[in-house]
This record gives sequence, C-alpha cells and structure tokens, in this order.
Amino acid sequence: MVGNQLEENIQTIGAKILDADRSSFWDGFRLDDKIMNWAMEKEELRVQLFQLIDCLPSLHSKKEIASHLQEYLTLPSLQSLINFSLQSPAATIAANTFESSVSTLARRYICGENLAEALKTIERLKKDGMSFTVDLLGEAVISQTEAEAYLQKYLNLMTELRSKLAGDIQVSVKLSAFYANFDPLDPQTTMQQVSVPIKTLLRRAQELNCGVHFDMEQYQYKDLTFHILKEICLEEEFRHRSDIGFTLQAYLQDSAKDLQGLITWAKERGTPITLRLIKGAYWDQETIKAYQQGWSAPVFDHKSNTDANFEQLMTTLLEHHTYLKAAIGSHNVRSLAKALVLQKMLDIPPDRFEVQALYGMGEKYMKTIAQMGYPVRIYCPYGELIPGMSYLIRRLLENTANSSFLRLSTKQKRPIAELLAPPVPETIVSSAKVITFDGFSNAPDTDYTQADLRQKQQAAIDRVKQLFNQTYLPIIDGQPMETEQYIDSLNPSRFSEVVGKIGMASIPQTDRAIAVAQKSFSDWKHTPVSDRANILRRAADLMAAQRYELSAWIMWEVGKPIREADAEVSEAIDFCRYYAKEMERLAQPHTRHVPGEENYYGYQPRGITVVISPWNFPLAIAVGMSSAALVAGNTVIFKPAAQSSVIGAKIAQIFQQAGLPQGVFTYLPGRGAEIGSYLVQHPQIHLYAFTGSQSVGCDIYAQAAILRPKQRHLKRVIAEMGGKNAIIVDASADLDQAVAGVVHSAFGYAGQKCSACSRAIVLDAVYDRFLARLIETTKTLIVGEAQLPSTQVGPVIDRSSQAKIQAYIAQGKNVTSGAPVPDYGYYVSPTIVADLDPQDPIAQEEIFGPVLGVMRASTFDRALEIANDTAYALTGGIYSRTPSHLELGKTHFEVGNLYINRGITGALVDRHPFGGFKLSGTGTKAGGKDYLLQFLEPRAISENLQRQGYAPIPSA
Repeated sequence: MVGNQLEENIQTIGAKILDADRSSFWDGFRLDDKIMNWAMEKEELRVQLFQLIDCLPSLHSKKEIASHLQEYLTLPSLQSLINFSLQSPAATIAANTFESSVSTLARRYICGENLAEALKTIERLKKDGMSFTVDLLGEAVISQTEAEAYLQKYLNLMTELRSKLAGDIQVSVKLSAFYANFDPLDPQTTMQQVSVPIKTLLRRAQELNCGVHFDMEQYQYKDLTFHILKEICLEEEFRHRSDIGFTLQAYLQDSAKDLQGLITWAKERGTPITLRLIKGAYWDQETIKAYQQGWSAPVFDHKSNTDANFEQLMTTLLEHHTYLKAAIGSHNVRSLAKALVLQKMLDIPPDRFEVQALYGMGEKYMKTIAQMGYPVRIYCPYGELIPGMSYLIRRLLENTANSSFLRLSTKQKRPIAELLAPPVPETIVSSAKVITFDGFSNAPDTDYTQADLRQKQQAAIDRVKQLFNQTYLPIIDGQPMETEQYIDSLNPSRFSEVVGKIGMASIPQTDRAIAVAQKSFSDWKHTPVSDRANILRRAADLMAAQRYELSAWIMWEVGKPIREADAEVSEAIDFCRYYAKEMERLAQPHTRHVPGEENYYGYQPRGITVVISPWNFPLAIAVGMSSAALVAGNTVIFKPAAQSSVIGAKIAQIFQQAGLPQGVFTYLPGRGAEIGSYLVQHPQIHLYAFTGSQSVGCDIYAQAAILRPKQRHLKRVIAEMGGKNAIIVDASADLDQAVAGVVHSAFGYAGQKCSACSRAIVLDAVYDRFLARLIETTKTLIVGEAQLPSTQVGPVIDRSSQAKIQAYIAQGKNVTSGAPVPDYGYYVSPTIVADLDPQDPIAQEEIFGPVLGVMRASTFDRALEIANDTAYALTGGIYSRTPSHLELGKTHFEVGNLYINRGITGALVDRHPFGGFKLSGTGTKAGGKDYLLQFLEPRAISENLQRQGYAPIPSA
C-alpha cells in the first residue's frame, strides 16, 4: 500500500473519526463555556483571562479574587459586569462564580483533585475500552526534600493503584523531579543522584506489575534524560523490562537523529521499550528562551514542519516496532489516521502499538478509535488546583491557539478535506534568533547543554591551571616594569594554590604612568572615532575567541562558578561593542543652521582616566569602565583589585592585541593605600571610574573634590558603591518562582554581587510557606570549588571577607545554614536569618556574602517602606501577580534597577542599563545610552558667516 492508496485510506479513516464529534468544546451555556468562547474570539481577553487563572490559587479570600477580577479584566465591554464595590455582595457572587467556573474548567483536563476522584475517571475510561497512565501534578521541585517527597508520592500512588485496580496500570514521571539540582552542565553528578530514586521506583513498579513512563521536559534536559534512562535500562537488573517507556518530541529539530539513536540502542538492549511520540508542550517557552539567549531555536518555527516531522518519525517508529513499541500521542486526526493505516499496513501486533491522548482533549475521537479496536491510553493528570494550574494553562493555550487542530475542527468547523490534508512544511532556516536594538545585540552565553561546548570549557580549565604561578608586571608605555614588591594571587577555592605573582607598582612608576598617559592623550584624542571604535570591536572579537580561557581564569582567580564566569565574558564583549556603537552615534555632527550663522554641538574627551575596578567582576566591569573611557578618547590608567590582578593583565594583553597604541592604556597593579591614594590626589587626573565599597568610593569622592596646586580642572567621579537589595514576595506571588529567584539572587556567586539580594520581605499570608521552602532549597545548594560543574555556591574572595561575613552571622538570631563547607578554601555556607528586624545591622549593612535576611510585612505598602529604608538604592525585585501592586512598586520602589517576577542579578548591556542612586552610586547607568557622556566634555561652536552683509545659503 503506497502513494495514492495510502492517502485514500488516511482520508477514509480520518473522516470516520471526525464524524464522531464536530461540536465545539465550548458550545454550552455555562459560564466556563462562555469564558472559553470569549477567549478564542478576543486575543487581549485571552491573555488577561489566562493570567488571572494562573494567579487564582494564590488568592486567599473572595475579596482578593474580586479585586483581581477588576484588575485583570480591563476590556471596556467587561467593565459593567465587574464594576462593583469590593465590600458588596456582588463582589462575593462574582468571586464565587469565577472560582467555580475555573474549577469546572480544570476538571476538563485534570482527572481528579485526589486519587479517589481519579479512580472514578479511570474506571469510566476502562468501561469505554481505554487504558490510562497517571501523572501526579506539581512536579516542580526546588529542594531535595521536595524531590524525596515526589518519589514517595509515586511509590504510594503505585501501591494505591494496584490495590484498587486489576490489569494494566501505568504511571508517568518526570526525571528532573527526582533531583533538585538536575543540571546538564553536571551530567555525572546528576546521573549518580537521579539513578538512585529511579531504580527504587522501577523496583517497586516491578513488584506491583506497574508500568513506568518517563515524560520529556524542556529541551535543555533532553540529552541528559535520554542518557540516564539508556544507561539504567542497559543494566542487567532492568535490561529485560518491557514495561518502561520514553518520550520523543516531534517539534524538536534533532528528533529524527534522536529516534535513530534510540533504535540503535534498543537493538543493542534486546528487549523493547515503549516510545511515546508527541509533538511537544513547551514550544513558546523554548522559542522565547532561545530568542533571549541568542541561540538557535531547538524547535521548528512552523506547526506544519512539526506535523510533517511527526508523520515521518511515526513512520520510522512503526517500521521498527520490533524494537520500540509505538505510543502515538496526538489530537490531530490526520496524524492519528495515518498511524492507524500504517499499523494495519505493517501488521503491527496490538501489544506493540497504541494511541495516546491527554485527558479532556479529543476524548470522543479516542472513543471512536477504541471502538474501532485499537489500543488507546489516556494521559491522566491528577492533583490539587495549585500545582495543577500551570498544567491547566498549557492545555488552555493549546486549545485556544489559532493553529490548534481541536479548535480548527470544532470551533471553526473547517472542512474535513482541509483538516485531513497532508502537512506542507515550510523551508527550514536554522539560525540563531538574534535580538537587535539600534544595531546592537548581546553576545550569547555558552549553551552548556551541548556536550562539545562542555568539553571545550573543561579543556580550557585544565589548560589555564597549567599556567599558574607566572609573574605579571605593570605595563607602562607598552613595556613590563620590574618591581620591588610582589603579592600572590590565590585561588579562593583552594588557597594553597597560587594563580599568579603580581608585581606591585611603586610611586615613581605611577608618576611614569601618568606622564605617559598625558603624553599619549593628545594623539589619542584626535584619533578618529571610527578607529577607536574598531579597536574595541577587535577586543570584543578577541574575547569571544578566548571565551573559554577567560572564563577559566575567572573561575580560578576569583572563585566564580562556570555559568556565571561565562556570562561575565559575554558582558565584557557587550560593553566593547555597545560603547563602540554609542560613541559613533555621539560623534555624529549636531548642527543648527540659520541665515548668517552656523552652530555646532559636539564632545571632546576629558583627559586621563583612572579606572579602579573590583574583584567580583574582574573582567566585565574593568573592561566596561576602561572601554568607555578609551572610546571617548581618554587615556586610561587601570588599577585592578589585588585579588584579580591576573585577569587585569589579561585585559591589558587583549587591548594590546586589538591594536591600542602604547601609552593609551596602562596596567598598574599596586597597593590601594599607596598608589591608589596617590592617584586620587594627583592634579593631572581628570576622571575616576570606580566600582567597589561605599567607604572607598566616598573617600575618592571627597579627595577628588579638593582643588590641588597646579590643577586646572574639576575632577569627575563615577562611583558604583554597592547595595542592600530587597526582593518583595507578595501574597499573590508564584512561590515556585519566588523561592528559586530569591535563592539564585542571594547566593549566586556566594552573594558577592552588588546587585545580590540580601533581604527578602515577605507578606504575612505566605511568609511561613515561603520560609520553609526557602530553607529547604538553600540546604540543597552544593558548595564547592568554582571550576567544578556541580558547584552552585563557590568560595568568598579571601580570608578577611570570610571572617567579616562569619562575624555578621554570629550576631544573628534564627539562623539557618545550608550545606557544610570545605576547609581548604574561603567558604561560607549559604545562610538565612529569619524573622529579622528591619533595623538590625544584618538588614541595613552591606555584608557582601551569602547571607539573606528574611522579614515579615503586614501589607504591600509596608513591604515597600521596609525595602526603601536603607542608605542604598541599587536593585530590587517584586514577585507578585497583583497588577496594582506592581504599578505601586514601579512608582515607589526606590532602586535604580527594578526586576519583576524574576531574579535581580544578571543585568544585560543595553537591555538592563545598570546603576543606582542614594549611596549606591554617583554615575549614570553602565551599558546605557548616557553612560559615555560622563567621559566627555560637551562643546558648542557658533560661527558668524556674514561678510559685508553677505551670507552663504546654508546647506540642506
């Protein structure tokens, strides 16, 4: 059966299935029917409605529900329906009605809120000739305690199912839920940790004669998930089990390769497993993530490509039914009809083929297929509304999408011939989706899900370690200068290791550096802007080419874990490219011509700039401040932090390789109390670009304000001086997101970021639940050496920082620490201080370490008061799904960078210009439109063009 005959049979069977039900899912008169019909007709309402449904489980009273109805449903046509007082009976009625309708809607896709309800659903399915697989909602785990509870729930579930049901029973699980630190960057540890609960599950399943199917999740987990499952299923204990299943997603562009790999593996294994072929449920998420990261999207851009790929994969899968039992999961009748035709054509035994569908989607189609004699299995999620809400939203999005087959076949009632037509794929263009604003795009971070990129990074880590103990000297006028004093730059992860020996510049060498910078200034000042900009672009290209080595140096010298080190390289690249573009924009002539007069407005550089950079962003901040000064035409004397002077030398090397003239950039490591103070007081310095502590920044500010003998200018100070940053967790917050976001913001890079969260201000309604999950998640964090892929929290920078942080912790009450720490590096366990008084020193002073204070707030207004009651105003965050609270935060949260429903660290150049006010800083925002203006002097020139009453006509 080939060609036309195959297609004719598909059309015949497809029409028979479609004839089973052409009515709309939402043709009734209930409010939930009306809600879904409205949502399909109005895109704006669809968005508002689904956002409202998403936050419903977090609302704690009828008044809150009524209030959110008014805040979310803003279409004019709805205002008359919800224009009620929140104290009125109408508000209670509206809240009850909406809550009931959403609950009814949820029951269409969730087979029960508890096992008793789920069992009733299963019995009904069995009467209709269908089998089932049960999925327990709420798989997102953010602590090992939750991961262990997830396993226990499934062990209990299987036991309960077997005690109540005879015959075929099956559960579906997600691999990442068995280990809170599931991470493709660290496949070895992940496999070790996941294998234990998986084997426990499989052993119990065998005792109960229960099948286990492993779902597929986000793309980043795919390769690791397949690797772990393949390895386990090849072990002698599990090799002969045929009651295990994997999942393959057809919307992924590499799914054909994955299928061929599974076929080869299944042949080697000998005993078949089930492969569930689906189209995939995370298309929007995968597309957005790839777009934001600048990576190639792993999914097909067009649904037609996914449909065509699904049919091709399905054909290959069915042709290899000897090795892989096919479970065809789809609600597209065209796809299902082809599967049924191929099953007949290939004479596939019933125990090697089945059709699968999600509960509540295409159920009448499934009944028809079951009545035709084909095996059908329904995917049955069950659980409480709160963990089930994200699942519900995914189903609603699928059913109301314009391309949804169920919508096309029911709501729009498209012709049968159109519905059953073969998919016509679009041309595939496999390239990264780059976000570009005004000609600039951010450099993408490394995608460590790719094994070859992980290998490149590990090789660089090993290479760089072989370069330890070399000597790095000051570079003045392009030449290294011997010094009398040296210091060792130590690896904070293992302080017995010397990363490099640093020559400390003397005062005479500092005078020499200033003289060289002054001499070089006149030529550099008049170098065309395009030439200066292109040097920065070459520097960016060099950093991109040396990405893995630079990341390794950052890991080794300042203890920054792998992903964060990699992101810092991206930021340094971005600064060079962005400031190059911005200086070219500022250099464009700005003129105003009138008869007889020509006016020009432009900029010139200030002079010698001293860049004093911190150790916590030794590459990005140093490069950012230096490149801004350089492209503006200033010469730079660069004094790196003592703890990161090796990386400072690498920056000097890169600028030299990029073609920066000798003398324009001076690498001058030295003691702050000696050459730092000398530079600050020197009359020939024009500008200081500083990032560091408040005390040092304020001292620079004060000293620079003093007019010294022979000084003919007022000095400019750009100072970024830290923060005491807060995240507010509202009563309506998604606690999964909030806990994860606070943990990452507080303990990423051991809290050693000026943007780090050091205060969590939590509303009373969710305080206890939030704190309990926060503590458990923090205990799960892995503390270790920065270069190890398993490490989530590395060391603090040095012994004095470690002692300072530990002194603060010793003062705290209600202190909970995370994992034990090694004793061979400068480690501090992530620490939570609960029930903290807002005026406690831990809540007011910048600690710069992995210490988080958690405070209660009775109202959102009170939370804002607490957040604003510090001397700093750098970053802040809000986790809330209450629109009015978000608007209040946007207006009244006194921070330079406010982040909503996401972590508060990781600012990107151009997209998140970074900087604060109050005692957090004196400059404008790094990576923003006005940053370069600080390094420039504006000039206006006006020329009278008249000669004896004659003036030339101005040019257009």
